[in-house]
Amino acid sequence: MSAYFPPPDHGTRIVHADDFLLVVAKPSGLLSVPGRGEDKADCLVARVQRDYPEALTVHRLDMSTSGLILLARGAEMQSLLSKLFRERQVDKAYVAVVAGLMAEDSGEVDLPLIVDWPNRPRQMVDFTIGKPSLTRYRVIARDPQTQTTRVELEPVTGRSHQLRVHMAALGHPILGDELYGDEGSAPRLLLHAAKLALIHPLTAAALNIELPPPF
Repeated sequence: MSAYFPPPDHGTRIVHADDFLLVVAKPSGLLSVPGRGEDKADCLVARVQRDYPEALTVHRLDMSTSGLILLARGAEMQSLLSKLFRERQVDKAYVAVVAGLMAEDSGEVDLPLIVDWPNRPRQMVDFTIGKPSLTRYRVIARDPQTQTTRVELEPVTGRSHQLRVHMAALGHPILGDELYGDEGSAPRLLLHAAKLALIHPLTAAALNIELPPPF
Protein backbone atom coordinates (compact mmCIF):
# COMPACT_ATOMS: atom_id res chain seq x y z
CA MET A 1 0.00 0.00 0.00
CA SER A 2 1.33 3.44 -0.89
CA ALA A 3 1.44 6.45 1.43
CA TYR A 4 -1.78 6.80 3.43
CA PHE A 5 -3.47 10.19 3.63
CA PRO A 6 -6.81 9.68 5.39
CA PRO A 7 -9.48 12.35 5.05
CA PRO A 8 -9.76 14.94 7.84
CA ASP A 9 -11.58 13.75 10.95
CA HIS A 10 -14.62 15.98 11.39
CA GLY A 11 -16.53 13.34 13.35
CA THR A 12 -18.12 10.17 12.03
CA ARG A 13 -21.61 10.35 10.59
CA ILE A 14 -23.85 7.90 12.45
CA VAL A 15 -26.68 6.87 10.14
CA HIS A 16 -28.38 4.48 12.59
CA ALA A 17 -27.75 3.65 16.25
CA ASP A 18 -29.48 1.43 18.76
CA ASP A 19 -28.36 -0.45 21.87
CA PHE A 20 -26.90 -3.30 19.82
CA LEU A 21 -25.49 -1.99 16.55
CA LEU A 22 -24.40 1.04 14.58
CA VAL A 23 -24.53 1.91 10.91
CA VAL A 24 -22.00 4.57 9.98
CA ALA A 25 -20.93 6.41 6.83
CA LYS A 26 -17.34 5.75 5.77
CA PRO A 27 -15.69 8.41 3.61
CA SER A 28 -13.60 7.46 0.61
CA GLY A 29 -9.90 7.28 1.45
CA LEU A 30 -10.32 6.01 5.01
CA LEU A 31 -9.37 2.47 6.01
CA SER A 32 -12.18 0.44 7.60
CA VAL A 33 -9.77 -1.15 10.11
CA PRO A 34 -6.15 -0.41 11.03
CA GLY A 35 -3.50 -1.24 8.44
CA ARG A 36 0.03 -2.41 9.13
CA GLY A 37 2.19 0.21 10.81
CA GLU A 38 1.50 3.17 13.08
CA ASP A 39 0.93 5.42 10.06
CA LYS A 40 -2.18 3.37 9.20
CA ALA A 41 -3.77 3.38 12.66
CA ASP A 42 -6.34 6.05 11.73
CA CYS A 43 -9.38 4.18 10.45
CA LEU A 44 -13.15 4.14 10.67
CA VAL A 45 -13.45 1.75 13.60
CA ALA A 46 -10.85 3.71 15.63
CA ARG A 47 -12.76 6.94 15.03
CA VAL A 48 -16.08 5.34 16.01
CA GLN A 49 -14.57 3.76 19.15
CA ARG A 50 -13.83 7.18 20.59
CA ASP A 51 -17.57 7.63 21.15
CA TYR A 52 -18.58 3.96 21.17
CA PRO A 53 -15.63 2.05 22.71
CA GLU A 54 -17.53 -1.22 22.47
CA ALA A 55 -17.94 -0.96 18.67
CA LEU A 56 -16.56 -3.96 16.77
CA THR A 57 -16.06 -4.67 13.08
CA VAL A 58 -18.44 -6.99 11.24
CA HIS A 59 -17.48 -6.32 7.61
CA ARG A 60 -15.30 -3.90 5.66
CA LEU A 61 -15.25 -1.63 2.66
CA ASP A 62 -12.20 -1.02 0.48
CA MET A 63 -10.31 2.12 1.52
CA SER A 64 -11.37 3.93 -1.68
CA THR A 65 -15.04 2.95 -1.35
CA SER A 66 -17.46 5.15 0.57
CA GLY A 67 -20.77 4.30 2.18
CA LEU A 68 -22.56 2.27 4.81
CA ILE A 69 -20.73 0.05 7.29
CA LEU A 70 -22.38 -2.01 10.02
CA LEU A 71 -20.67 -2.22 13.43
CA ALA A 72 -21.63 -4.36 16.40
CA ARG A 73 -21.86 -3.01 19.92
CA GLY A 74 -20.15 -5.80 21.83
CA ALA A 75 -18.84 -9.28 21.10
CA GLU A 76 -22.19 -11.07 21.33
CA MET A 77 -23.71 -8.84 18.68
CA GLN A 78 -20.58 -9.13 16.55
CA SER A 79 -21.06 -12.91 16.53
CA LEU A 80 -24.76 -12.63 15.60
CA LEU A 81 -24.15 -10.13 12.81
CA SER A 82 -21.18 -12.06 11.44
CA LYS A 83 -23.45 -15.11 11.20
CA LEU A 84 -25.94 -13.10 9.13
CA PHE A 85 -23.17 -12.14 6.72
CA ARG A 86 -21.92 -15.72 6.45
CA GLU A 87 -25.44 -16.93 5.69
CA ARG A 88 -25.99 -14.11 3.17
CA GLN A 89 -28.90 -12.65 5.10
CA VAL A 90 -27.63 -9.08 4.72
CA ASP A 91 -28.64 -7.39 1.47
CA LYS A 92 -26.23 -4.76 0.14
CA ALA A 93 -26.41 -2.53 -2.89
CA TYR A 94 -23.77 -0.20 -4.27
CA VAL A 95 -23.87 2.66 -6.74
CA ALA A 96 -20.99 3.02 -9.19
CA VAL A 97 -20.14 5.05 -12.28
CA VAL A 98 -18.39 2.94 -14.90
CA ALA A 99 -16.59 3.70 -18.13
CA GLY A 100 -18.55 3.20 -21.34
CA LEU A 101 -22.23 2.75 -22.12
CA MET A 102 -23.40 -0.61 -20.84
CA ALA A 103 -25.44 -2.45 -23.46
CA GLU A 104 -27.75 -4.42 -21.17
CA ASP A 105 -30.15 -2.81 -18.68
CA SER A 106 -29.48 -5.57 -16.15
CA GLY A 107 -27.62 -8.81 -15.79
CA GLU A 108 -25.21 -10.92 -13.79
CA VAL A 109 -21.46 -11.40 -13.69
CA ASP A 110 -20.53 -14.93 -12.59
CA LEU A 111 -16.73 -15.13 -12.60
CA PRO A 112 -14.62 -16.95 -9.96
CA LEU A 113 -12.02 -14.82 -8.17
CA ILE A 114 -8.74 -15.44 -6.41
CA VAL A 115 -5.95 -13.21 -5.13
CA ASP A 116 -3.25 -12.42 -7.69
CA TRP A 117 -0.39 -13.25 -5.30
CA PRO A 118 2.53 -11.63 -7.17
CA ASN A 119 0.46 -8.46 -7.52
CA ARG A 120 -1.58 -8.44 -4.32
CA PRO A 121 -3.86 -6.87 -3.22
CA ARG A 122 -5.08 -7.30 -6.82
CA GLN A 123 -7.61 -10.06 -7.42
CA MET A 124 -8.09 -11.92 -10.68
CA VAL A 125 -10.50 -14.21 -12.49
CA ASP A 126 -9.39 -17.85 -12.29
CA PHE A 127 -11.64 -20.66 -13.52
CA THR A 128 -9.44 -23.36 -11.96
CA ILE A 129 -8.98 -22.32 -8.33
CA GLY A 130 -11.06 -19.12 -8.09
CA LYS A 131 -13.88 -18.92 -5.54
CA PRO A 132 -17.43 -18.62 -6.91
CA SER A 133 -18.33 -14.92 -7.20
CA LEU A 134 -21.63 -13.46 -8.36
CA THR A 135 -22.62 -9.83 -8.95
CA ARG A 136 -25.98 -8.56 -10.19
CA TYR A 137 -26.18 -5.19 -11.93
CA ARG A 138 -28.89 -2.76 -12.99
CA VAL A 139 -28.35 0.34 -15.09
CA ILE A 140 -29.61 3.54 -13.46
CA ALA A 141 -28.65 5.98 -16.23
CA ARG A 142 -26.40 6.26 -19.27
CA ASP A 143 -24.59 9.48 -20.18
CA PRO A 144 -23.67 9.54 -23.89
CA GLN A 145 -21.87 12.85 -23.42
CA THR A 146 -19.33 11.48 -20.96
CA GLN A 147 -19.61 7.88 -22.23
CA THR A 148 -20.30 6.59 -18.71
CA THR A 149 -23.00 4.53 -17.03
CA ARG A 150 -24.39 4.86 -13.51
CA VAL A 151 -25.21 1.41 -12.23
CA GLU A 152 -26.53 -0.30 -9.10
CA LEU A 153 -24.48 -3.34 -8.08
CA GLU A 154 -25.55 -6.17 -5.80
CA PRO A 155 -22.76 -8.46 -4.57
CA VAL A 156 -24.42 -11.83 -3.98
CA THR A 157 -21.07 -13.12 -2.74
CA GLY A 158 -18.59 -10.96 -0.85
CA ARG A 159 -15.16 -11.51 -2.36
CA SER A 160 -12.41 -8.94 -2.02
CA HIS A 161 -12.59 -6.31 -4.80
CA GLN A 162 -15.45 -8.32 -6.34
CA LEU A 163 -17.41 -5.41 -7.81
CA ARG A 164 -14.30 -3.74 -9.17
CA VAL A 165 -12.96 -6.89 -10.86
CA HIS A 166 -16.35 -7.90 -12.25
CA MET A 167 -17.03 -4.51 -13.80
CA ALA A 168 -13.55 -4.41 -15.32
CA ALA A 169 -14.06 -7.92 -16.69
CA LEU A 170 -17.20 -6.67 -18.47
CA GLY A 171 -15.10 -3.97 -20.10
CA HIS A 172 -16.63 -1.25 -17.92
CA PRO A 173 -14.15 -0.48 -15.10
CA ILE A 174 -15.35 1.75 -12.28
CA LEU A 175 -14.11 5.32 -12.71
CA GLY A 176 -11.14 6.23 -10.53
CA ASP A 177 -10.07 2.60 -9.99
CA GLU A 178 -6.29 2.58 -9.65
CA LEU A 179 -6.07 -1.24 -9.73
CA TYR A 180 -8.46 -2.32 -12.47
CA GLY A 181 -9.12 0.81 -14.50
CA ASP A 182 -7.89 4.37 -14.99
CA GLU A 183 -7.09 6.12 -11.70
CA GLY A 184 -7.12 9.48 -13.49
CA SER A 185 -10.68 9.06 -14.78
CA ALA A 186 -12.16 10.48 -11.54
CA PRO A 187 -10.88 12.23 -8.39
CA ARG A 188 -11.79 9.13 -6.35
CA LEU A 189 -13.12 5.61 -6.86
CA LEU A 190 -16.76 6.12 -7.85
CA LEU A 191 -18.10 3.23 -5.79
CA HIS A 192 -20.46 3.75 -2.85
CA ALA A 193 -22.25 1.35 -0.49
CA ALA A 194 -25.70 2.91 -0.74
CA LYS A 195 -28.12 0.35 0.76
CA LEU A 196 -28.04 -2.07 3.67
CA ALA A 197 -30.97 -4.29 4.66
CA LEU A 198 -31.25 -6.96 7.33
CA ILE A 199 -33.49 -8.33 10.03
CA HIS A 200 -32.21 -7.14 13.40
CA PRO A 201 -30.99 -10.32 15.14
CA LEU A 202 -32.29 -9.29 18.57
CA THR A 203 -35.34 -7.10 17.96
CA ALA A 204 -36.47 -8.82 14.70
CA ALA A 205 -37.12 -5.36 13.24
CA ALA A 206 -36.47 -4.89 9.53
CA LEU A 207 -33.63 -2.44 8.98
CA ASN A 208 -33.54 -0.81 5.55
CA ILE A 209 -30.91 1.91 5.49
CA GLU A 210 -29.96 4.06 2.52
CA LEU A 211 -27.25 6.67 1.98
CA PRO A 212 -27.13 8.41 -1.41
CA PRO A 213 -23.71 8.58 -3.07
CA PRO A 214 -21.76 11.86 -2.88
CA PHE A 215 -21.07 11.74 -6.63
